[in-house]
Amino acid sequence: MRIAIDILIGISIFFALAGTVGMLRMPDTFSRMQSSTNIGTMGVLGVIIGGIMYAIWQYGDYSMAVKIGILGVFYIVTNPISGHALAKGAYRHGYRPEQGFACDQYGEDLTDAD
Repeated sequence: MRIAIDILIGISIFFALAGTVGMLRMPDTFSRMQSSTNIGTMGVLGVIIGGIMYAIWQYGDYSMAVKIGILGVFYIVTNPISGHALAKGAYRHGYRPEQGFACDQYGEDLTDAD
C-alpha cells in the first residue's frame, strides 16, 4: 500500500512541476492562471488521496481520513472559484491576451454592467 501512496504523491509532484514550468513559460496572464489552477487542483488531489490512504492503512485513524477528505473537498470546490475570480479581476483591470479571445463573454458581462 505504501507504494500506491508514494505513486500518488509522485503524480502530484509531477503536476506541480508541470504547472510551475507552465507559469514560467506561458505568454499571458490567463494562461498563467490556468497553470496555477492546475497546480492547485491536480497537484493537491494526489496528496489528498495519498493522505487519506496513509491515515487509514498506516495509522488506522478514520477520523483523520475524514478530516483530510473534508479539506480536499473544500479545496477542490474553492480552487476553481478563486481562479475564475482572479481571471475576471484581471480582465476588469485591462489585462488581455495578445491574440485576443476566441469568445469574449467577460466583455459581454462588463458592457451590461457599465
